[in-house]
Amino acid sequence: MRYAGLTVLAVDDEPAALGHLKTMLQASATVERAMTAGSARDALVVLSHERFDAVFLDVRMPGVDGLAFARLLQRFAEPPAIVFTTGSREHAVEAFEIDAVDYLIKPVTNERLEITLSRIVAARPADARLESDPEEQGDGLDLLAAGRPGGSRVLLRPQAVHAVYAEEDQAVVLSEGKRFVVRRSLAELERRWARHGLVRVHRGHLANLTHAVALVPQLNGTATLVLDDGTELPVSRRMVGPLRRRLDA
Repeated sequence: MRYAGLTVLAVDDEPAALGHLKTMLQASATVERAMTAGSARDALVVLSHERFDAVFLDVRMPGVDGLAFARLLQRFAEPPAIVFTTGSREHAVEAFEIDAVDYLIKPVTNERLEITLSRIVAARPADARLESDPEEQGDGLDLLAAGRPGGSRVLLRPQAVHAVYAEEDQAVVLSEGKRFVVRRSLAELERRWARHGLVRVHRGHLANLTHAVALVPQLNGTATLVLDDGTELPVSRRMVGPLRRRLDA
């Protein structure tokens, strides 16, 4: 894959860690320009003058921490991709609730950084890429923070998701026999996880075709999609043909 180079801003109050990250970013063929800031306040000044594809944020910083600053960045008209860098995993769930592209544990290695950069590129709008081959985008984590009925929260991998359906103002995710709730639209989840096999089979239902085992036609021209965990999903008339062709491919 050939990319339009990324512009990246790294924010960290630790000079050594910030310098190390900048050096790795500048050495990557995926990055066109890397800048740094020692605090959220300094970063905001830089961001007021320039637009960046991604911002790498240290979670723990004096004053405004990385999580609070990420929420502020989400209010931008064109928010940058967010990547958190930290020495601990304790804020991972909260980070992915903010829709972070990735969560890096220090010390960051070149190999791990390249995976993160590939995810940023894959998440960019199509017109921001020079050339793109979906098969080269890699598997990625694409973790999603989801709620359990009891109030606890977990991180879901798209590969473990069987189906999603709309329920009032939220989406219900069926994963490995369990039910989770996320405040995301079906359209957003479909875009986010399309490369992992998630497709719309009905106006209110998404299915992960990697778990599909049978497409059963109905007398009225619709169909029922059966998944490997026994879940049965309605398939609209207009989706029966495209879905059958995709499953037979």
